[in-house]
Amino acid sequence: MPTIPPVSGQTHSNPPDAFLSVDGNSVSARSLSRDLLASVVVFLVALPLCLVVALASGAPPLSGLIAGIIGGVVVGLLSGSQTSVSGPSPGLTAIIAAQIVSLGSLEGFLLALLIAGLIQIALGLCRAGFIASFFPSSVIQGLLSAIGLILILKQFPHLLGHDPDPEGEMAFSQPDSENTFTELMRILGDWHAGAAAIGVFSLVALVAWDKVKIPVLSRLPGPLVVVGFGITLADLFQNLGGPWLIGEDHLVNVPVVKNLSSLHEMMVSPDFSRLAEPAIWAAAVTLALVACLETLLNLEAVDKLDPQRRFSPTNRELMAQGAGNMLSGLVGGLPITSVIVRSSVNINAGARSRMSTVFHGLLLFLCVLLLPGLLGRIPVSCLAAILLVTGFKLASPKVFSRMWQGGKDRFAPFLVTVLAILFTDLLVGVVVGLAVSLGFILASNMRKPLRSQVERHHTGEIRRISLANQVSFLSRGALDRALHLANPGTHLLIDASETNYIDSDVLEMIREFRDVTGPARGVTVSLRGFRDRFGLPDSIQFQEHVTRELQEKLTWKDVLDLFIEGNRRFQSGNRLPRDFNRQLQATAGGQHPLAVVLSCMDSCSPAEILFDLGLGDILSVRIAGNVTSPKLLGSIDYAVTVAGAKLVVVLGHTRCGAIAAAIERNLAPDPDRLPPISNNLIPIISDIREAVVAASDSSRTTGIPTDSEAFRDDVTHRNVVITVKRLLEDSEAVSNLVHQGQLAVVGAVWDVKSGRVEFIKVPRGHP
Repeated sequence: MPTIPPVSGQTHSNPPDAFLSVDGNSVSARSLSRDLLASVVVFLVALPLCLVVALASGAPPLSGLIAGIIGGVVVGLLSGSQTSVSGPSPGLTAIIAAQIVSLGSLEGFLLALLIAGLIQIALGLCRAGFIASFFPSSVIQGLLSAIGLILILKQFPHLLGHDPDPEGEMAFSQPDSENTFTELMRILGDWHAGAAAIGVFSLVALVAWDKVKIPVLSRLPGPLVVVGFGITLADLFQNLGGPWLIGEDHLVNVPVVKNLSSLHEMMVSPDFSRLAEPAIWAAAVTLALVACLETLLNLEAVDKLDPQRRFSPTNRELMAQGAGNMLSGLVGGLPITSVIVRSSVNINAGARSRMSTVFHGLLLFLCVLLLPGLLGRIPVSCLAAILLVTGFKLASPKVFSRMWQGGKDRFAPFLVTVLAILFTDLLVGVVVGLAVSLGFILASNMRKPLRSQVERHHTGEIRRISLANQVSFLSRGALDRALHLANPGTHLLIDASETNYIDSDVLEMIREFRDVTGPARGVTVSLRGFRDRFGLPDSIQFQEHVTRELQEKLTWKDVLDLFIEGNRRFQSGNRLPRDFNRQLQATAGGQHPLAVVLSCMDSCSPAEILFDLGLGDILSVRIAGNVTSPKLLGSIDYAVTVAGAKLVVVLGHTRCGAIAAAIERNLAPDPDRLPPISNNLIPIISDIREAVVAASDSSRTTGIPTDSEAFRDDVTHRNVVITVKRLLEDSEAVSNLVHQGQLAVVGAVWDVKSGRVEFIKVPRGHP
């Protein structure tokens, strides 16, 4: 049946109910409904926060609402983040208040904010968002956990009806001369029965809502249901009176906007007449840098909370925030940043895309304009319960346990960040955390600024000094000691292949040792990996490939030692860094191999890697089962008589497929019932038969089962020894060179699990 082509424009990549695309991400009716429900929860949390940030900053309450609306709608539409929510940040209250006082008026501050938005856009165009990649994960996790602890500590008084002051007090020191812990102590003498009852009920209901899933109501977010119950309980308590009465100081305070005309009259415009004042520009730069830093920090943290682990483009976010701040400055709003509290509430409420952010901004606008009376009936303690549960999710004990298990290099910056934010504010705490992380990096460089080791190359021993990724001035002492350990007559290789930064003083020290100190002491210095940007071109003063002179100088014992040591490096993971391009150019004119390796064709056993060798070091002959044949003998004769190889290695390996096939074919009770094999494989299996029969005879004495791995290993070893004997018997050229002492033939078995190569004892009569 012919296939029916899709209708033009139809796509099968989106789910059937997808009807909207946001930046290439399909949005279905179901996800859009989740976004709408989540936006209601975020709106309920954002509303009081917008108001109190404005009050704590010394600005009109409407300024906070304007910033929240623009942060939701404008920044939400322009941003590339699917879960971040923007608005006025509690972390900027002190800076905003100080700048308003310093500039003398709100109008002057708004002009500075407008310019700050332009600066943010310029930073985004210059791709300055890359600095987000340098924030350590321990600091980001510390930021999240600290915000969680602050929410728990700050919202607990509101939960019990104490402290009707602004809920946006995220700093340790509060505007009412209290701090985080003294406010908790005051709960003992000042709490409200009605507000506490609503708060505790809301808290219990939220915890239960996450654990007990009711099929009919499962689509409704718990916070939205809790707010509905909170309003109902507050209305019921009005009839009880006395200590149960919920007064206005325990309800959300919303400014009443009668219509659009009155809203326009309440707005404040920037004072453009002060555009040339240096103080305005200084304030603009301060606002732009602080807002960018907080946005990038929060954005990095929000991406870690996103269940889908989506990536938020940082440069686009800076430009979106800049556009939002320009508009906010024009119409009388506060500075806008990505806000971790609202963003985490958004994620916990089940948001799927940034449409939740846009909806929450629209709800702020519509409800403030149309329903200020209904919003004013929401108990503060009800919202406190929502934030408290959010805080516990951010700062759960599992997070602290996971960071502890990560080691002190992760836990110390994490804990310092948490404590610093807890006892100061967000920005100060993050800076302290970054400083501690930097301290651990510097300490690590001081402990291990370089690695010095002696390596055996073809030409002899070379002391290699491998520099760290970052070589600061703190590394000068360690490098100076390492350089002076080089004895006269030695060869020193300074390797910067893994280094991204070298301090200029360190570069001058290396240059002086290479040109003056080293030659004066008889030390030959080679450089590798410095590249042009360090001003020190690579200069290798020793042979990295085998020359004819070196081949003639080495004996088969020397070559065998090189093989043994190379395999040790392979096992330990400390393989010699090699410049294969240089070796390729050096060996293009001719080859002078040290050895020939007859090995199995197994894909996991390349001899050059197992013995840590370079280009031109060996000739490799590979065949299943590492057996011999006249054609293979011809290749080996060429290697030892013409190419000048000093060693022949017959290399087998454990868990060999050819060995397993030979065992199966030679020991099967009824070989005729086995599946047929290619005629070309029969000679290989026949060659291995001698080893199988010998191992089978031995198993009757040792009791090793013929179907065990130990039996297969025994056959592998015997097959290598038999191949060595056949080489000596069937190749006159090999036999003559062996008797003359110019060549050796050795057997070896590579263990595919450990990586170790075991060299088998040389047969009797062998040098």
